Amino acid sequence: MEGEQEVLCIEDEHKSSMLQAFRKTIPVMFGYIPLGIAFGLLVTHYGFHWGYSVLMSLLIFSGAGQFLAVALTVAGAGMIEIVLSMLFLNLRHSFFGLSLINRFARTGKIKPYLIFGMTDETYALITGTHVSENAPAPMIYGYITGLNHLYWVTGSLLGALIGQFMDIDLSGLEFALTALFVVLSIEQYRTARTKFPFIAALIAGGLAMIFAESRNMLLISIIIGSLLLMSYEGGRKDA
Repeated sequence: MEGEQEVLCIEDEHKSSMLQAFRKTIPVMFGYIPLGIAFGLLVTHYGFHWGYSVLMSLLIFSGAGQFLAVALTVAGAGMIEIVLSMLFLNLRHSFFGLSLINRFARTGKIKPYLIFGMTDETYALITGTHVSENAPAPMIYGYITGLNHLYWVTGSLLGALIGQFMDIDLSGLEFALTALFVVLSIEQYRTARTKFPFIAALIAGGLAMIFAESRNMLLISIIIGSLLLMSYEGGRKDA
């Protein structure tokens, strides 16, 4: 009887965690699937086999990085150039990781996957999620990451298959990711205890737009924003 009760308890935890994670990831689903479709269409549009779309989404799972890799490959860039460009583009995830060390400390075997599956949207959901008592935090984080990954792979697969048979104009579809960022930023702003990170982001983005070239704007804004946040935290500790 005790063994059966433990199994039922675990099943309830999984169901509760899955349901809570699914509700949280609905906005991401509506962003990732259309954008994944756009990526799949792009891959087949340039003459690559549709399987590359799914393979990249499974093993790389970096939306902007995947678009960049395809664009650079079509432009004739070498492997070293592509790898370095994707490295710098995804450098921001290292800052995400530093802020999640305590949250991921007790995630056990799924920790490597949580690190691999970290995206801007997943980070926003994990940091903004209040975990209920009957749903363990590691389980919630795992389902959030897994569902987001599934949405992206599903979109990439659909887009690649559609691209095999139809010629579709992709104009405007790339805005789905921008719109998703806006929605998640609003949710983060509402739940955040301090608003300074958002002020720092606006300042960093504005300065990068004025003084940096378009290809370096993201990296420069991350550096400026990080410096502002470190100065702010240092000032709070001194006070």
